[in-house]
Amino acid sequence: MLTDFGIILLFLIISVLFVGAGLVTAALLRPSRPNPVKNSTYECGEHPWGGSWVRFNPRFYVIALVFLVFDVELVLLFPWAVVFKDLGWFAFLAMLVFFAVLVVGLAYDWAKGYLEWDKPSPQTPKLEDLVLPKKIFHKQQKDS
Repeated sequence: MLTDFGIILLFLIISVLFVGAGLVTAALLRPSRPNPVKNSTYECGEHPWGGSWVRFNPRFYVIALVFLVFDVELVLLFPWAVVFKDLGWFAFLAMLVFFAVLVVGLAYDWAKGYLEWDKPSPQTPKLEDLVLPKKIFHKQQKDS
């Protein structure tokens, strides 16, 4: 007779075997016709050009994280709404605090422009902005 941990171990072994059998079956049955287009890197709608070690715009990931935050909010909101009458005022105030934190986060994202989908035009720095003007530079040299 198996103990409780033995049953869990048995389920673990069966699940690993089930996943392994699925992967082996898929590897044997799928067609393998690689070409350069299939082997190219594809990431969130960006065209794959240039090297892979370049700076990229993380806007896609930020929007995905904001989506996940509100998705988790809905997952927590549905069970809370079902038993709302039984929970009382404390649960209502706790949910108000939860909403307030999420609204502050949404306002922050909105203020920072993280929710804007259009790409802003790149701002290239000018040499005049990076170097001190000559009058200030000469004044600092005289003072020292």
